[in-house]
Amino acid sequence: MERFKDRREAGRLLGSELRRDPSIRGDSTVVLALPRGGVPVAYGVARALHAPLAAFVVRKLGVPWHPELAMGAIASGGVRIVNDEVAQALGIGPDIIDRVAERESRELARREALYNGSRSVPPLAGRTVVLVDDGLATGSTMRAAVQAVKQQHPGRVIVAVPVGAPDTCAQLAREADDVACLRQPAAFNAVGSWYEVFDQTSDAEVRELLDAASQATAVR
Repeated sequence: MERFKDRREAGRLLGSELRRDPSIRGDSTVVLALPRGGVPVAYGVARALHAPLAAFVVRKLGVPWHPELAMGAIASGGVRIVNDEVAQALGIGPDIIDRVAERESRELARREALYNGSRSVPPLAGRTVVLVDDGLATGSTMRAAVQAVKQQHPGRVIVAVPVGAPDTCAQLAREADDVACLRQPAAFNAVGSWYEVFDQTSDAEVRELLDAASQATAVR
């Protein structure tokens, strides 16, 4: 399988795939990006679907001595997901999870204010919600996002990513209404290995793309 050039190219390709379904376009659809890496991807998806775009903040709960390894995630609305397999395998108790969650909750609130500013997430009730990230590894953050979005009673929840681990995509297909994943390599190592350029997305780029998407929606 060929790698994506970067997140923006992946977003254009993912948007082209999603727009094949005429039921997920326009004002009946909301595209929610998982910052930061999901925003450049979601920007292309929102443009293809002619749908509004907003940031939906989810924070990974990293293992303290191995922060890249997710032991769970939190999302807007007070949702917390714990990866019991990781926690049990590493002997991580509830007190450790609580401390990490408290720290990440502060960062979640900061990012919500930074990215969306005075713009609130559009109403989700009855609408099709497309949740976008740059890829799926363990899926902890996306699972938290799906559960948080469902609390707002959307019509449908679609998980959309350029690349994902097959087992994770299958699991999320049981939790969301649909999963759109362009590539599910059997030998999945890490999300970044499927991009030629996988630099960290900056806060400035996130704000720039969200502002551009808001302006495009306003003129339609």
